[in-house]
Amino acid sequence: MTLRQRLLASYAHGMADVHAAELTALAKSCTRFIQGNGRMTASEFLSDIPRDTELDRYGAGGIVEALEVRVADLLGKQAAVFCPTGTMAQQITLRVHADRRSRRTIVFHPASHLDWSEGRGYERLHHLNGIQAGELRRPLAARDLDAVAERPAALLLELPQRNLGGDLPEWAELEAQVEWARDRGAAVHMDGARLWEAQPFYDKTFEEICGLFDTVYVSFYKILGALAGCCLAGDADIVAEVREWRRRHGGTMFSMWPNAASAMTALDRRLPRMPEYFQHAKEIAAVLKDIPGVSVLPDRPCSPMMHLFIDATREEWEERFRRLATDEGICSWPQPWPQTDLPTVQRVEFVIGEATMGFSTDEVRRIVGQMAGV
Repeated sequence: MTLRQRLLASYAHGMADVHAAELTALAKSCTRFIQGNGRMTASEFLSDIPRDTELDRYGAGGIVEALEVRVADLLGKQAAVFCPTGTMAQQITLRVHADRRSRRTIVFHPASHLDWSEGRGYERLHHLNGIQAGELRRPLAARDLDAVAERPAALLLELPQRNLGGDLPEWAELEAQVEWARDRGAAVHMDGARLWEAQPFYDKTFEEICGLFDTVYVSFYKILGALAGCCLAGDADIVAEVREWRRRHGGTMFSMWPNAASAMTALDRRLPRMPEYFQHAKEIAAVLKDIPGVSVLPDRPCSPMMHLFIDATREEWEERFRRLATDEGICSWPQPWPQTDLPTVQRVEFVIGEATMGFSTDEVRRIVGQMAGV
């Protein structure tokens, strides 16, 4: 690359950074947020930590232990361990399952977070071999697993499937997938980052859903809106091994009480509202389907989440976002997902949370219609 080309590339990169910063600043200036729980400030996060919170020491005792007990009881498992990230918790858990079975293969859907967003950590750090089952653009089916000849250490199932708009398998289909793993002596692990959102669809208790799985990971910062952190739940001996690996990964920090306390508050505040979020999602999807240039995935929501595909170039999208933000103080989606099949179609994730509940279905339809140029 010549000096001129390097300078032009550097300039373009710098302009892109300025452009993104401008959109972010505009989003922060809004007073209403259609997506998820909206924007929370640092002081709001801190105010969710009760003044009488009991501190932990390296994850032992205090609010951290209380959260672990609560999650284990809620999910119907013997024990749970708090981890700073789901990436850490899941890779460690799959390593434990693999070591126990003297096998190195794990099976997951092609759109799994494990393979898409973690730098292949399961392979680089834990020497596990990943096998993708099924097709990228549709949910996993039991028939897809029949094509896997190798006996795996574990099957990972994500409930709901985020990259497919929060899709979920029917209960009988889920049971069939679990049975496939059991027949091969494999563990069954749930990527339940958004398990809280899946429960209303199945109309079963968390204990009933998690009863199909050996181990379950749940996140606290997504739909619940807490500070970062998660729990891994399962049999006591498995959780004990995960706890040891957490220390090896540098995840047993001197104090984790702020994140655990935030999680406890979020569970109290938002977990009871999941059925309301789900009902609103279904009502929203119903009024969006007939807007020209708008497609909803899945067309019948399985969780308080959906993905929207909207006819617009990137430039048109950003201009429409600016207009809504400037004229009405409404933050829609400042930046769509980077990957779409066509440059004239933009994809966004629409999570129905506390902030979304402040918008009627008619208002949501109008906003999405404006983003579609209708």
